Amino acid sequence: MSALDEILAGYDALQAGQEAFYQDLHAHPELSHAEHRTAGRAAAWLQDCGFTVQTGIGGTGVVGVLANGSGPAVLLRAELDALPVKEDTGVDFASTVTVKGADGQQVPVDHACGHDMHMSCLVGMAKLMANHRSQWNGTLLALFQPAEETGDGAQGMVDDGLFKRIAAPDVALAQHLLPGIAGTVATCSGPFMATEDSIKLTVYGRGSHGALPQNSIDPVVLAAMIVVRLQTIVSREVAPGEIAVVTVGSIQAGIGPSIECHGGGPRSDHADDNPKNFAPSRPPGSGKHRAGKSKRKGKNRVLPLDHFQSGAYIAQQSHAFSVPGRGAPQTRWPAFAKAKAGQLRNRSAGNYCSFDPLAT
Repeated sequence: MSALDEILAGYDALQAGQEAFYQDLHAHPELSHAEHRTAGRAAAWLQDCGFTVQTGIGGTGVVGVLANGSGPAVLLRAELDALPVKEDTGVDFASTVTVKGADGQQVPVDHACGHDMHMSCLVGMAKLMANHRSQWNGTLLALFQPAEETGDGAQGMVDDGLFKRIAAPDVALAQHLLPGIAGTVATCSGPFMATEDSIKLTVYGRGSHGALPQNSIDPVVLAAMIVVRLQTIVSREVAPGEIAVVTVGSIQAGIGPSIECHGGGPRSDHADDNPKNFAPSRPPGSGKHRAGKSKRKGKNRVLPLDHFQSGAYIAQQSHAFSVPGRGAPQTRWPAFAKAKAGQLRNRSAGNYCSFDPLAT
């Protein structure tokens, strides 16, 4: 029997405990940066397996080290956090958790992205490797990362000195759930379920009473047009055979039924990281990248969008345009934008439809 077969032969004995661990995590999900209970469960499991465990890295991050002689260092990674989603599965261990969200409102919480299963896979592998040390040599690093959903948890662990606490691994491995046939494992060559980015946009306008639309520059209409235009990136601008996904995940607009709001302006989670994503002659286009090229020859273009927000943020100047980290909203638009803004002040509703916010 090979070393791998010998290790895997011990799985049946731990399956019941692994399933109980999974169901417990599923019933008690926690949002990004608040995964205290979840991190404690992961740390306790690793300690029981004989790992040297460090906690509180980058907030709630956990890493366990199992040294087993000379050999490569292999890092296995899973995520701790859940999503603000209401579960509707009907299973006995379904989440009924609600917590106060960033806006102060109560929100439901659910492991809708499968991080509970990712963690269960990792603790199962940690147990198998710890129980069969005679079958391998090297160092196993089990890492539980916070705040994957907000995109800043991994960097937070690195900034908190992760690689001063542990040696840099020779290889890092992770997995992700995908809808499919139970009991199967899928893989492919090349990038897969990877290379993503996100951005938040805010569209500025000019407010007025809802009965006097001719006096406004309506950011809600402009935001709706941007959403429609973004849907053509994959179909019209990405070469056949290339992989790209564009998702508009959230839109927030308006403050009342009789108010056309001032709007809000382009805001990016990664504006400083991706300055070329923003061209001064048009509102920013966007993105969560998934295994697609972010730049095409002759163009600076981010392929997919995951989070788009057109919020009711009051602009201090009419026709303002700003990028986070680039200063206050600017009153001077490029010539094309000034011309289009002038059209929008006309009474003809058709001028709204003629304004393509992403046109060059």
